[in-house]
Amino acid sequence: MTPDIYPKRLLAVGAHPDDIDFGLGGTVNSLAVSGTEVAYCVITDGDAGGFDPTVPRENIPQIRRTEQRAAADILGVARIHFLGYPDGRLTITQDLRRDISRIIRKETPDVVVIQSPIRNINEMYASHPDHIAAGEAAMNAIYPDSRNPFAHPALLDEEGLEAWTVPQTWVTGYPEPNHWMDITSTFERKIEALRAHVSQTAHMADLKERMRNRAESVAASGGLAAGRAAEAFRVIDTR
Repeated sequence: MTPDIYPKRLLAVGAHPDDIDFGLGGTVNSLAVSGTEVAYCVITDGDAGGFDPTVPRENIPQIRRTEQRAAADILGVARIHFLGYPDGRLTITQDLRRDISRIIRKETPDVVVIQSPIRNINEMYASHPDHIAAGEAAMNAIYPDSRNPFAHPALLDEEGLEAWTVPQTWVTGYPEPNHWMDITSTFERKIEALRAHVSQTAHMADLKERMRNRAESVAASGGLAAGRAAEAFRVIDTR
């Protein structure tokens, strides 16, 4: 499957604020700089996250939305859609499928990037239950929901959102990738965006080193030259 390297419009769907930036922040910035219009769909507000016990829990959703907006601005993201589902309790429901389908129909993307719906026992952090549920719900929204005018009929009948077929889907965190994006030139911008998620990364003194080691390991697995940094995806034809 040949990836659409420079899509006109890309939608990235993630379970939590910061998921997309951790998983594909370098790719997002590379594409945005090249002219791709990038939008985010963030399913939960990350209200179960954070490490500072002095911050009132009721403040966390707004804090994390604000951090996500700041990070997205750094990477050149055009729009963010927050769905507001509760963190840590995400399940694959008809409502969630409908809400992701709504965003797909609004954005009409050439590429949708989703989290892996398959647990990878070698990657604990990539296999958070919310990530898996988000990936499966997004895949269901891509096929069959968003392309079927008779699925979630209120989207068309009441909101006027025409059916949309997503031509290509990229899966991040998948154990068997088939496409690598070289992010060497945008790695620093990715780190800057991750630092904007203050409630999640302020305590990580070794964030840059950890992400550099990860990105170089991914690059090596894709056959890139030593010292390069990369993010990996499974590219799927979903036309």
